[in-house]
Amino acid sequence: MYVVVMGCGRVGSSLARALVRVGHEVTVIDRDEGAFLRLGADFPGERVLGVGFDRDVLTRAGIERADAFAAVSSGDNSNIISARVARETFGVERVVARIYDAKRAAVYERLGIPTIATVPWTTDRFLRTLIGDTSTTTWRDPTGTMAVAQLALHEDWYGRTVRDLEQAVSVRVAFILRFGQGVVPDSKTIVQADDVVYVATSSGSVGEAVALAAKPPAPED
Repeated sequence: MYVVVMGCGRVGSSLARALVRVGHEVTVIDRDEGAFLRLGADFPGERVLGVGFDRDVLTRAGIERADAFAAVSSGDNSNIISARVARETFGVERVVARIYDAKRAAVYERLGIPTIATVPWTTDRFLRTLIGDTSTTTWRDPTGTMAVAQLALHEDWYGRTVRDLEQAVSVRVAFILRFGQGVVPDSKTIVQADDVVYVATSSGSVGEAVALAAKPPAPED
């Protein structure tokens, strides 16, 4: 999937890196060239300097072929204008905007533009909205810092150890439901077909963990 991210602040850069890690192609737009330093030197995506709601800038960012667009700058007006241009002018199907004003957010939700407020798991919610992940988080602590979620594993994980899964997906396997019974695994426990795996991770990492678990494990050396 090709995603354009408008805004390279803390949330935008985190979102862009997470999208790349789960296999998507990403271009990031920001008016401040220095903001791109947050992406890191090894970021493989494109960087486009300019105002994110300018049509020429969006065109340079490849909006015409984009599957999804995220507006995550620090300004509500910029986010909404760019989101509407992406949706209404360029026909991008998956568009989401970061909105600070709750009243404005409700208005734009009615216009069909999903909005996300500034909460601790903002990056995770953006990621899951953009990639169409409909899985639910089973539990989240009151501060919004930690979460327990169910993973839908690719079949190639069957026969691999819990340690392999934890290292690849960067989570802690909390428990497994096996034949209707709860199992607290250790690192050597073998994942079996029909296991229902629940993991504990930081709230901002749920969407990335779900996406990585749905992919086959990397080949062993």
